[in-house]
Amino acid sequence: MSNTEAHPAEVAGGAAQCPRDAAGRPVVQILAARQVPLGGPRAMTVRRTLPQRHRPLIGAWCFADHYGPDDVAATGGMDVAPHPHTGLQTVSWLFAGEIEHRDSAGVHALVRPGELNLMTGGHGICHSEVSTAATTALHGVQLWVALPAAARDAPRDFQHHSPEPVDLDGASARVFLGTLAGVRSPVSTFTALLGAEVRVSPGARLRLAIAGDFEHGLLVDRGVLQWESTAVRPGELGYLGAGQTELRLANPTDQPARALLLGGPPFAEQIVMWWNFVARSHEEIVAYRTAWQQQSDRFGAVRGYRGPRRRLPAPPLPNGRLKARGNPPPP
Repeated sequence: MSNTEAHPAEVAGGAAQCPRDAAGRPVVQILAARQVPLGGPRAMTVRRTLPQRHRPLIGAWCFADHYGPDDVAATGGMDVAPHPHTGLQTVSWLFAGEIEHRDSAGVHALVRPGELNLMTGGHGICHSEVSTAATTALHGVQLWVALPAAARDAPRDFQHHSPEPVDLDGASARVFLGTLAGVRSPVSTFTALLGAEVRVSPGARLRLAIAGDFEHGLLVDRGVLQWESTAVRPGELGYLGAGQTELRLANPTDQPARALLLGGPPFAEQIVMWWNFVARSHEEIVAYRTAWQQQSDRFGAVRGYRGPRRRLPAPPLPNGRLKARGNPPPP
C-alpha cells in the first residue's frame, strides 16, 4: 500500500525506549490512530498508528495502516496504482476480502485472509494493489519493515506463507513472522521480527513466553484486550518496551478479541522515511523521488495493471530539508 498523503511528513527513528511508571516498572503505552484517506472521491479511510513523531518504530516495524471492514460497494474498494518502495519490506495481512498484487519483480499474487505476503523493495521495486471483483468487504492491515543498512539495497523479492492456527487454550495464534508459542515461521527476514495474529475468547487469559530483547506492539482489530493493566481498544496500538519475557493478555469482555502482535529488537539505526521511501538522508530521498519521476530502471515496471492511472506521481518535497525525529529519550 502506498502512503497517499499529499504532504507526507518525514520521519526518522533510532532505538526506542521503554516507558516506565513512577516505580520504574514498564507500562503499556497507547498509540492512537489518525485517519488517512487512501485516495479518490470515495476514499477508503485507513487508521494509521505507525509512524508517529514520538514513536516512529517498534523494532523494525515502521508503518501500520489498519483498514475496514470497508463496504466495497460504497467506497469502490482498493485501487492503488503502481508506486515505488525503497529500503523496506511490505507485509500484507487480511481479515476479509481479497487483493490482487502485481510488482516489478514479475509477481502476480492474491492476498487472502490468514495468508502472509511479504514483498522486499530494498534497492527499488514498484507494485499495484487492487481489491478483486469477488470482494464485498475489505478488512486488514498493511505493515512496513525498515531494512538495516546491510540489506537496504537487497534485490526485489516476494514470499508467501499460510500459517496454521495454534490452539492456546481459550486463544489461538497464527505466527506469520518469527517465533511464538513454539511455532517458527519459515519466512526469512533481515532483522529479528515477530508478527502474529492473536485471537482471545471472551473471559480468557493468555500467558506466552516472548523474547526479552524485543519491544512489542499490539494492534487491536476487534474487542478489547487488557495488556498487563492497560486496556487496548479497537484501532489502538499498545506498546511495551524491551525487557519483558512474558506476554500477559486478558479478554475482560463477553465478545471475542482479535489483534496483531508485532515485535523486534529496538532498531538502532537512524532512518528517514518520506512517502514510500526509507532512506538515511535527505539527499537519498531526493534521489529516490527523482528516479521515480524519471521512470528509472531502479524501480522497474508493473505489467497487467488496468486501473485509471498508469502510476502514482510522487508528491512534492517539503520546502526545507528532511530532518530526523527519533524515539523519545529515556525518562
